Amino acid sequence: MPYLFTSESVSEGHPDKVSDQISDALIDNFLAFDPDAKVACETLVTTGQVVLAGEVKSNTYLDVQKIARDVIKRIGYTKSEYMFEAHSCGVLSAIHEQSGDINQGVVRKKKEEQGAGDQGMMFGYASSETENYMPLALDLAHKLLIELAALRRENKQIKYLRPDAKSQVTIEYSDDHKPVRIDTIVISTQHDEFDTDAKMSEKIRRDVINILIPRVKKQLPPALQRLFTGKITYHVNPTGKFVIGGPHGDTGLTGRKIIVDTYGGKGAHGGGAFSGKDPSKVDRSAAYAMRHIAKNLVAAGVCEEVLVQVSYAIGVAKPCGFNVNTYGTARVNLSDAEIAKKVETIFDLRPYAIEQRLKLRNPIYSETAAYGHMGRQNETVTKHFETPEGKKKTVKVELFTWEKLDYVGKLKKAFGIK
Repeated sequence: MPYLFTSESVSEGHPDKVSDQISDALIDNFLAFDPDAKVACETLVTTGQVVLAGEVKSNTYLDVQKIARDVIKRIGYTKSEYMFEAHSCGVLSAIHEQSGDINQGVVRKKKEEQGAGDQGMMFGYASSETENYMPLALDLAHKLLIELAALRRENKQIKYLRPDAKSQVTIEYSDDHKPVRIDTIVISTQHDEFDTDAKMSEKIRRDVINILIPRVKKQLPPALQRLFTGKITYHVNPTGKFVIGGPHGDTGLTGRKIIVDTYGGKGAHGGGAFSGKDPSKVDRSAAYAMRHIAKNLVAAGVCEEVLVQVSYAIGVAKPCGFNVNTYGTARVNLSDAEIAKKVETIFDLRPYAIEQRLKLRNPIYSETAAYGHMGRQNETVTKHFETPEGKKKTVKVELFTWEKLDYVGKLKKAFGIK
């Protein structure tokens, strides 16, 4: 029997994502000047206020106020009527030194023996239903908000948009788990004041359906374009009004959008957030490693869908366990347990090896903090940083290394796939 599956996304102006982006900007600035920095920083944003808290072990001093304000300005909170504005908001820092008890569990004389920064389990997921091996509902939800933000910055076709927004996409699947059509699209976008609420609701709905949707649809391959039928139910700003938003409308915290950040409810999640954590925290680095493995397994033709899990004990380098679930889609004559054994011989899952393989000790995290950490474009960019003392650094870094298909050949050879 056909069934429905739903995923949501939130924009870069959503208060929780504002917090994530500030936390990851701090990570990038620490790593730019001190690649060995150990950082765990949380951000809270509310009306006119930013609070930074966390633990750091680094030889670098940063102007955390400036970093936070720069992020807020880039997102688009630049007007006083938003009640949260880059230049006028207060920024309070309560960042202090990392616990020596934690540090001694991570740092080793031999870097290869580096222990995990915490206990826990991390998951990676991949599916062949989209070109980037992501779940379709989440991929579309992200694309809607990325394009909505582009329209806001262009300020031509739609001129009333404010930074905060959410999307949600419901897909109808057939009995054999193939997407048949889009059932429902929800868009809630913050906006300027209108003369009347009725005029506002009508215009926003019309602009979403006639401007936003065609721009997103145009980006998709023909097979996915066909899912946009005339039977889609649209809920556009269903509360009727969304003028008050962002940190003024809802307090934001780092790490509250972990499902948006990963797979939109598909597969599983270990519970650990990513933003604000340096790669010694396996919540982040091992989750990236699991996505890397899952994506390469599907791309290599080992299976059509897969969930991989790893677990760690704090201070211990070797994982406690590793597991593979292909949901019965394996294309090789092996059990999931046998597939897992082969994968373990190909990927070194010790924390230091993951850091090295995926180049995680670089300032690459600001770009991850909105529109998902997975399914993004692997690319090389040049970034610029400056300390309060005027020390400048320009670095060329590779983003989203865990999205590379660089292990497809090794996996095909290991599994005898031609």
